[in-house]
Amino acid sequence: MKMASWSVSRVGKIMVVRGGGVGDVLLTMPVLHAIKNACDGLTFVAPGPLARLAKEAGLADTWQALDGREWMELFTLGGGNTLEPILSEMDFVISYLSDPNGVFAANCRGLSEARIIQGPYRPEGAHMSDRLMEPLEALGLESSEARLRFPAGELLDGVWVAAHPGSGSERKNWSEDHWRELLESMMAETDWKILLVGGEAELGRIERLTEGVPADRVRCEELKPLWELGGLFQNCSIFVGVDSGIRHLAEAVGLPGVVIWGPSNVNEWGPRRDDWRVLTGLVETRASRVLAVLREVVSES
Repeated sequence: MKMASWSVSRVGKIMVVRGGGVGDVLLTMPVLHAIKNACDGLTFVAPGPLARLAKEAGLADTWQALDGREWMELFTLGGGNTLEPILSEMDFVISYLSDPNGVFAANCRGLSEARIIQGPYRPEGAHMSDRLMEPLEALGLESSEARLRFPAGELLDGVWVAAHPGSGSERKNWSEDHWRELLESMMAETDWKILLVGGEAELGRIERLTEGVPADRVRCEELKPLWELGGLFQNCSIFVGVDSGIRHLAEAVGLPGVVIWGPSNVNEWGPRRDDWRVLTGLVETRASRVLAVLREVVSES
């Protein structure tokens, strides 16, 4: 094992481990941004393609899939020996995993001399992005904001509205009827074009919503890799959607936006940028109100 050296001016090699969904991982990107230029190597471990997202954004040197079999072994006491070559090179491991019995941390300590820092995984009354910054104090680093940049997608002319009509939880979703009314109103009352995006949770919904919409006014992107979707978002004018990981992606690349908010705590998970508007109430919020606020934000941008 390589002995850790914590007194050097740089903070050595660091591994950041984050579970959760798209939004959880995107809120961790400012942490990576703060660490990246102060360390000698940054490895990001997260579920599948979410880990690669950091690499594509230039915020990690290497990435590992947390849902890979070798990583799953670290959740069983005494497991994970196949990861010793990776872990033994680390000076610090910051874990944002729920590890109530300390099994993950104990396995890491058995494979590496790295200092293990347990980070928060719940907001507990503060905004989640602020809580995720807390472990940086142990590294002597300051918090950081980061706008993600990806290879630019195809340039889009005119005003393009990136719209994501769903989320991973039905209780956060605005009704399909409301979405249809909003799209019809945009078609009738503006010359805007719509980038309609969806993942597995929206399969079928995108097709239904685009029935009757002129083909030259809408572009549909389903199941697109997040870094490619981020590249397209960079060429849009505004985002509209609900509380979802894709909403976090839009904010992270610098889009202004309008979000129809549901049951989750907006003070813990909501947008932080001044050019975002939050409309509370999935039932009460009408399409006419959303379009009016979209017009306001577009005129201010």
